[in-house]
Amino acid sequence: MTLIRTDELRARAAGPIASFDPASTPGYRGDKASAADDLAAVGDELSSLQEMLFANGRSGDDRSVLLVLQGMDTAGKGGIVRHVGGLLDPQGVSVTGFGKPTDEELAHDFLWRIRNALPKPGRIGVFDRSHYEDVLAVRVHSLAPESVWRPRFEQINNFEAELADSGVTIVKCLLTVSKAEQRSRLAERLDRPDKYWKYNPGDIDARAFWDDYLVAYQDVLDLTDTDVAPWHLIPADRKWFARLSVARLLLEALRSLDLSWPPADFDVAAERARLAALE
Repeated sequence: MTLIRTDELRARAAGPIASFDPASTPGYRGDKASAADDLAAVGDELSSLQEMLFANGRSGDDRSVLLVLQGMDTAGKGGIVRHVGGLLDPQGVSVTGFGKPTDEELAHDFLWRIRNALPKPGRIGVFDRSHYEDVLAVRVHSLAPESVWRPRFEQINNFEAELADSGVTIVKCLLTVSKAEQRSRLAERLDRPDKYWKYNPGDIDARAFWDDYLVAYQDVLDLTDTDVAPWHLIPADRKWFARLSVARLLLEALRSLDLSWPPADFDVAAERARLAALE
């Protein structure tokens, strides 16, 4: 297996997002072909550890894992969900996509809908967009004044620290795509009828705010990259690298839990005797 040095993906090591190369493969010496083999290998261990996490959750262990995916339109969040999430047992995974808030959600604090979607003990939760929309889209599109969204950075840090204290291991990934690659992916959606459903005319409008988003993302990285909830900057022009990187980060999160199989809550010898006595 060709290993990824995931420490090179940590936001604080990657430098400013505006100068980050979305076509790079930091910490990886392989290519697309080796990445496919490596993803399969990661998937084998990922699946085994996920089952162990799930078993412990069934036995009273409160721990869980939360994977947060953020990024520009076409950055590949959906592909991560399909290809990395596809390595896992669906019964132990919950995927939540956060779009425009509903009227009910707007009637509550911005973290209300996030709390309602957190993974249960023993599960892995995946957020396709997240609470960070409330300091990104809200800011860039002037949906609320700075006096509203600016304090949310501290609220988010406190919220994530609270989650970590309660047993949630948080992995945050910011998928970065170049303007040229985004244009190519949007063009493909217009060229292929099977991808029309992915196309949103608003994605073209959003490109006018590209630089504003970079400034907003930089604040996110500078103000909310903490040791208990680290940000990782994932180059997304090469989909195969992005998928392998996120899978590897998720694997390392599960490894960090030092999981073992929960002990039996019954008398094993007695149950063996009962089974042996059956006709």
